[in-house]
Amino acid sequence: MNNILVIGAGGVSSVTVHKMAGLPDTFNNITLASRTLKKCKNIQTSVKNKFNIDINIAELDADNVNDTVNLIKKINPFLVLNLALPYQDLNIMDACLITNTHYIDTANYEPRDEAKFEYKWQWNYKEKFEEKGLMALLGSGFDPGVTNVYTAYTKKHLLDNIDTLDILDCNDGDHGHPFATNFNPEINIREITSDSKHWENKEWKIGPALKNKISFEFPEIGHKNMYLMYHEELESLTKHFPEIQRARFWMTFGDSYLNHLEVLENVGMTSINPIKYKGINIIPLQFLKNVLPDPGSLGKRTKGKTCIGTIITGTKDNSEKTFYTYNICDHEKCYKELGSQAISYTTGVPAMIGAMLMINKIWFKPGVWNIEQFDPDPFMDLLNKHGLPSKTIELNKKLNF
Repeated sequence: MNNILVIGAGGVSSVTVHKMAGLPDTFNNITLASRTLKKCKNIQTSVKNKFNIDINIAELDADNVNDTVNLIKKINPFLVLNLALPYQDLNIMDACLITNTHYIDTANYEPRDEAKFEYKWQWNYKEKFEEKGLMALLGSGFDPGVTNVYTAYTKKHLLDNIDTLDILDCNDGDHGHPFATNFNPEINIREITSDSKHWENKEWKIGPALKNKISFEFPEIGHKNMYLMYHEELESLTKHFPEIQRARFWMTFGDSYLNHLEVLENVGMTSINPIKYKGINIIPLQFLKNVLPDPGSLGKRTKGKTCIGTIITGTKDNSEKTFYTYNICDHEKCYKELGSQAISYTTGVPAMIGAMLMINKIWFKPGVWNIEQFDPDPFMDLLNKHGLPSKTIELNKKLNF
């Protein structure tokens, strides 16, 4: 029996669990755990109504390693899929080591008190997982995740060497709110307000957040302003494809979003440093998270599309070539299928696919691995089958910015 424990019950988890429930031959015993049992019950009810499938639910504070260990021992899953907060990654990995359980996640570990996005903490677990014959798969979302697979696919099939890599993330969705985030506001805002960082000539170039802006014409969407940022997949991709001379990550934002964000920053609401209020320590960003719209509530009112992909330039048979591989995802279609918006959908589906490849032993090797270290072909095939089809076009020239 393919037991799986999913930790976290947000929008991404809802998509993942629904997709798993639709594949009972692979995922025939699902347990969903979260500190907020009500969210688990809502997903449980939705799955039952849609598929007539029963999933198990449990209350869990994943900050507590002992509680996580006890739940894993009770369920005895083949693997734990971590869709909780990135602060909890190491605690959940520790629980997996104690219980001899495989591990998969969608985002790298972050310290609570510092906005740092690095794989070093999780890479340090490599020998521990190898010694126990366990596998940990890191970053099985879209970015990181699918973008890593796109890079590996391009290298395997289209280019002999990669010279430059640009990851472009465009969300043209309109939810109608003056200000909201499409996934956990605390994580989203920490990421966006951090310094930009990109890889160039074998070193990291660091700059101010949201200052380097380019207009780009996205397929099926049109021209949008995108901003140079840092995203964790740049670290693993430049490590595993060392020939890359330049790697950058770009994300689109509307002017209204940026104006609201600037005001919030200026009044201190995006700070992660605690302040005292009536004798209680409060972290402003965590307070802000609780007054903003729940990302899970945005699906029914969001219209538009996302376009996320990679533009990669390199050589093939000594000739320079540039390929653009991308996915278009429609918010309204995602809501019609699973009651989610496209940001949750594009992360939740790859999480299910990564778990499927591990369960079926198609991707399986003891240690701690990033997604681009495996054969991209089965992942690409499953993306096409499960709602995230990709398109690859050859551009007539490399990017000129």
